[in-house]
Amino acid sequence: MIDHLGIAVADHAKTRGFYLSILAPLNISIVMEVSAEQTGDQAHTGFGNEGKPFFWITGRPENTPSGPGVHIAFTAQSRPAVEAFYHAAIDAGAKDNGAPGLRPHYHENYYGAFIIDADGNNIEAVCHAPAP
Repeated sequence: MIDHLGIAVADHAKTRGFYLSILAPLNISIVMEVSAEQTGDQAHTGFGNEGKPFFWITGRPENTPSGPGVHIAFTAQSRPAVEAFYHAAIDAGAKDNGAPGLRPHYHENYYGAFIIDADGNNIEAVCHAPAP
């Protein structure tokens, strides 16, 4: 199952306002924002409903003509499944984009791993369950 997806945008603030207005009729609003300081990279805005962000926009660095591709996160049922995903991807030739681990800037139980596929897409597996 797809947990969430994201796109890179040239102007984060402008695009944030755009999606805020066009998604409102669909009962989708901003659920979470993560600052550039928190990520050590770019700002992220998560849109969703019922407290769950499922569509993210991410600013891209200045002078970058295009984004890093699409971001897709798949739901993992356990932390060991996240780890198995990561190792299988690396073994299959993917590039590391974030080893398995907690990402508390999203929430305290956010356990994810990130890889870049051969086409430059940022693919993630994430488990939201607390450690057993």
